[in-house]
Amino acid sequence: MSDKPFAERTVVVTGGGTGIGRASALAFAALGASAVIVTGRRKERLAEVAELHPAIVPVTADVTTETGADAVAEAVEGHGGTLDVLVHNAGVFRFTPLTGLDPATAREVLETNVLGPVLLTRRLLPLLRSPGGTLVLVSSRGGHNPGPESSLYSASKAAVHSFTRSWAAELAPRGIRVNAVAPGFVRTEAYAANGLSEEQVEGLFAGVAHSVPLGRVALPEEIATWITRLAEPASALVTGQILTVDGGMDVAGK
Repeated sequence: MSDKPFAERTVVVTGGGTGIGRASALAFAALGASAVIVTGRRKERLAEVAELHPAIVPVTADVTTETGADAVAEAVEGHGGTLDVLVHNAGVFRFTPLTGLDPATAREVLETNVLGPVLLTRRLLPLLRSPGGTLVLVSSRGGHNPGPESSLYSASKAAVHSFTRSWAAELAPRGIRVNAVAPGFVRTEAYAANGLSEEQVEGLFAGVAHSVPLGRVALPEEIATWITRLAEPASALVTGQILTVDGGMDVAGK
């Protein structure tokens, strides 16, 4: 097997400025991708990632809009015009207790986690290598094991699971594969973005660790490893799969 499986290939990673998206972009670049186009709404965070590897191309875009999807497509066209890998990582988590549900928050979650992947996939599909292209969606174990006060987030990730299986069947005749990674708890900025202090985040992770059979939460780089593995040519017969990476919480019934 080549140590550069993505040589001469173009990759798009949404939500590429932080967390799993950042780790994935760096992983694809290290594995030989000629261009890794990272998108997001925060220009400064994308620029920070781009400084870490010459193959990373920052594109500030809101992919929940057609204008944002067009900007990503233009970047692909400017780097050869053919897309090999599309990673749908952009997403938001918000606490959504039913008794205090805010309609604006509901729209934010559904537009980012559901509408965004649909619009961007539709726009980039004509550019996706066929046969040989691949999509990897970043979901969550919440998509199949929802918890209290996160019903909208869990519903949005259940939709991602549905996209994975439906698109895999729809695109298989074109030689395009579609898979997803469903992480459990991961050390990202998502918790701070929901208003938790650093102490509260660390307390949450410490408590969660007791529920994880393997004893800890994941790092973004560990999730990125499986994203790249699902995308690489060695996984050519893998499609329609949702890989849960949660330290054994599912099998323990947590």
